[in-house]
Amino acid sequence: MKNIRFLYLLIILFLMLSCSEKKSVVKEKEEKQAITILIQPFKDIKEETVVKVNEGIKNVYPNVKVLDAIDFPANTYYKERNRYRADSIIKFLNKETKDGFVIIGLTTKDISATRGKIKDFGIMGLGYRPGRACVASNFRLSKENQDEQFYKIAIHELGHTQGLPHCPEKMCFMRDAEGKNPTNEETDFCKKCKTFLINKNWKFSSI
Repeated sequence: MKNIRFLYLLIILFLMLSCSEKKSVVKEKEEKQAITILIQPFKDIKEETVVKVNEGIKNVYPNVKVLDAIDFPANTYYKERNRYRADSIIKFLNKETKDGFVIIGLTTKDISATRGKIKDFGIMGLGYRPGRACVASNFRLSKENQDEQFYKIAIHELGHTQGLPHCPEKMCFMRDAEGKNPTNEETDFCKKCKTFLINKNWKFSSI
């Protein structure tokens, strides 16, 4: 009888250790997946605007770092339209970004990218999906609530870097702008997009 009890105790102890090891592996895996978001301001943007975008991002992803402002690389300027090429900006930022980091460039300048047959289409933001770099501009945003709209553009592009596609939900930050500025209609990530980002270590108070 004593031998049976001892055997039961050994089995329980083994199961407890096994569960503990599994939890440890899961926790370690989560920590490895966690990235640091880098905010890269260009020298044209106001510091207070960067601060507000930073605060907004930190509400849903606390691991954020603001870098010192830099000049645009010369090859990003598109003289014919007095714009900056978003794809060239992203390529530059991507080269400067190591594994474990995602970077977003912030600017007030007009930015553009090729869209279908249109060689130089003006946009508010662009991001690799998935990827390590994206860029957001407040050039095309409304004056009255520009900071709020700018945050929504930034969080949208960061969502793309995490692998999120455009969302059909009209209230979701990930909706397709379709050449317009629908940010005033956007209120939050939808439940599906939130669940996706939670698996990427993003934090939300509710879903």
